[in-house]
Amino acid sequence: MNIALIPARGGSKRIPRKNIKPFLGKPLIAYSIETALASGCFDHVIVSTDDEEIATVAKRYGASVPFMRPKQLADDFSPTLAVIQHAIAQLDQQYEFDAVCCIYATAPLLRPEDIQKGLKVLMSDNPTYTFSATEFDFPVQRGFTLDGDLSLLMPEHQNTRSQDLPTVYHDAGQFYWGKKSTFAAGTAIFSPQSRPIVLPKLRVQDIDTQQDWDFAEALYKYSMS
Repeated sequence: MNIALIPARGGSKRIPRKNIKPFLGKPLIAYSIETALASGCFDHVIVSTDDEEIATVAKRYGASVPFMRPKQLADDFSPTLAVIQHAIAQLDQQYEFDAVCCIYATAPLLRPEDIQKGLKVLMSDNPTYTFSATEFDFPVQRGFTLDGDLSLLMPEHQNTRSQDLPTVYHDAGQFYWGKKSTFAAGTAIFSPQSRPIVLPKLRVQDIDTQQDWDFAEALYKYSMS
């Protein structure tokens, strides 16, 4: 048995009520719930929230909310792994399950086949975790900081041609598949034993500011055209 876990706290600050704010006419969290259901990978799609309104919206779109998350795990500093571990402890009292996929409520560009691929790799290759990833838009080797004077991160590459630099990837912030026992043990998600599921850059967008939100809506429209 597999469980989808969608963390969705109520206290988002940069975009108030972000998880249930209408995204192209539908609450943002609805996209993650519907994608999880459409994947066919899960026996239960669970939302972990501290907020009654989010719980009501989640149920309307087909998720279950069998427990409420404590406030101490719903602030700006609550790590995702701790939220997952809390959910596993609660769900262990109600269900028997083997694997968990944490899906962020802010992933409207995620597709069912991405989740399916993550599960397939988890079951066939037996990594620690599988997770969504994508390429950086620009070579990170050319990055610099502006804490006072400009400071190159890798000055040895300031004249290296882009095509001669290795491709660098980052967490896409959409999903993390793992065995229940691995999450419960607190094993770090990012390690040489984990396997990324690489997604196209046009299907990945953080949603932390209104500009991010507007761009994500544009990407969604483009991806559906």
